[in-house]
Amino acid sequence: MKRTILSILLILSPLWGQAQNTLPSWALGGFVRPEKANPIITPNPDSHFDCPMREKAVGWEESDVFNPAATVKDGKIYVLYRAEDNSATGIGKRTSRIGLAESTDGIQMQRRSTPVMYPAEDNMKEYEWPGGCEDPRVTMTEDGLYVMAYTAWNRKTARLCIATSRDLITWEKHGPAFAKAYNGRFKDDFCKSGSMVTSIKDGKQVLTKINGKYFMYWGEHAVYAATSDNLIDWTPILDDKGELATVIKPRPGYFDSALTECGPPAILTDKGIVLLYNGKNQTDDNKRDKRFTAGAYCAGQILTDPKDPMKLLQRLDVPFFRPMAPFEKSGQYVDGTVFIEGLVFFKEKWYLYYGCADSQVSVAIYDPAQRTAGDPIPNK
Repeated sequence: MKRTILSILLILSPLWGQAQNTLPSWALGGFVRPEKANPIITPNPDSHFDCPMREKAVGWEESDVFNPAATVKDGKIYVLYRAEDNSATGIGKRTSRIGLAESTDGIQMQRRSTPVMYPAEDNMKEYEWPGGCEDPRVTMTEDGLYVMAYTAWNRKTARLCIATSRDLITWEKHGPAFAKAYNGRFKDDFCKSGSMVTSIKDGKQVLTKINGKYFMYWGEHAVYAATSDNLIDWTPILDDKGELATVIKPRPGYFDSALTECGPPAILTDKGIVLLYNGKNQTDDNKRDKRFTAGAYCAGQILTDPKDPMKLLQRLDVPFFRPMAPFEKSGQYVDGTVFIEGLVFFKEKWYLYYGCADSQVSVAIYDPAQRTAGDPIPNK
């Protein structure tokens, strides 16, 4: 009887304008939005912080909160999110700082009243003033060192930078990730979005090495890669022509036709390395996937070879996660955004944290014991 009902639903689904999105066995998901829980973090005009850059108190998270990282500490999930003040209008024109929230269930959040990362009178002033610290991804070593890859934005050049912490509150900034590689060749190039490879060990998601080195996927337009011995200094991988070697790039006619930007930390599984990424749809009707809104950000996944992580094995042709709820399609980015940056393994489930239209933070959960489909796909 159940099989008959399922067959009927599959037949009728095109009539409803959407098709079921069955994910391959190697992919994570589907991720389910908890009912009546989202968004879990919203702007707070009552939070004030004595800003060393402005030399006055500012409402550091009064305008928008989005693009969160996530990790686990002492049996709790911690979310580090990008927060913008009200110093200007427009994406990238205000100052961003990174806030911290904690949760025992991954949904109900308790927030700190002041940011944990921000532009200050420190060694990063030339890279972070006045734009700030943006879009963190956070991972953890087996001995409890937290490593953050974030974007330093001085409103001229975006740079992928590294910071470390033992408590998630006090962070040591180490500067641009590529500063020492190739005599600084890539130090001042526009670069962002670092997704370091992790694995599950003794029930914890921790940084892992590939072929004896730490491995990081990075990039905004295309996905590139880099390796490191110490998690601070990273060396981009080059092709036989001496240029950045590409793992994936945008595909005309697909949901990721405009850009492919790295998402949360990649996961080494028994199938290979799974990287979740953000794909932006083109605005040109001749190049975009017309099933999805022009300019929308949806989420995809790729599988790479664990012995040769530059080798692409599989790639989803449709997003597993896309803007569907009203708050995912209204805010700073009205074309719709589910921008994924935080992914943690917590109590045998995967918690995915994402920015909603560059304005709020939400969560979706994947239970491997109850595998479900990805977000439904509109018919052409």
